[in-house]
Amino acid sequence: MHDAENRRFVIRDRNWHPKAFTPDYKTSVARSPRQALVSIPQSVSETSGPDFSHLKFGEHDNDLLLNFNNGGLPIGERIIVSGRIMDQYGKPIPHTLVEMWQANAGGRYRHKNDRYLAPLDPNFGGVGRALTDSEGRYVFRTIKPGPYPWRNGPNDWRPAHIHFSISGPSISTRLITQLYFEGDPLIPMCPIVKSIANPDAVQTLIARLDMNLGNPMDCLAYRFDIVLRGQRQTHFENK
Repeated sequence: MHDAENRRFVIRDRNWHPKAFTPDYKTSVARSPRQALVSIPQSVSETSGPDFSHLKFGEHDNDLLLNFNNGGLPIGERIIVSGRIMDQYGKPIPHTLVEMWQANAGGRYRHKNDRYLAPLDPNFGGVGRALTDSEGRYVFRTIKPGPYPWRNGPNDWRPAHIHFSISGPSISTRLITQLYFEGDPLIPMCPIVKSIANPDAVQTLIARLDMNLGNPMDCLAYRFDIVLRGQRQTHFENK
């Protein structure tokens, strides 16, 4: 029998994840379901995953200082973001796709619907991707994004953040999350962050300054480890 047919992943902890309906985060009102969730058994379509072994990467896919270069370097604080992708039992997730996207140093995205008055940076695209190594490690070089206002309350601001998408070993483990930066005073004020009831869960979204990982006289570094759902152990299997 194929391994994907035997594989099962632990269910999500609904007390750890934010509730779908959090009225202070206004768009959740329209997005949240109106009826009870339906539990669907895991099948091969959820427990198998895409194979990234043949995915072709460009030389600078994980270097946002260079991958949108138009004759100069982007404006802003140069940083390195790195960490490990692992499951909830500490097992590394090797050779999986990590994608990220972010605003520029002024807090503006390179997106047609972003109308914030901060200027676009002609040398910054704001997107990158990497493949984890055999130990689940990834690394990006980028600039620190700026905060920006958003139309939620009279004067709500998003903390500086980077969006992450991690595919993991199967469709059921895919995670989309956000990275915040240690010491940012906007973090506890953000309605999106406050939708997470467990303070320990909030801490897992905050990247920590790591002076040992930085490039001296060049880049500061932040460490951000990401945990995906783990695979249930099969104690006994009929042969």
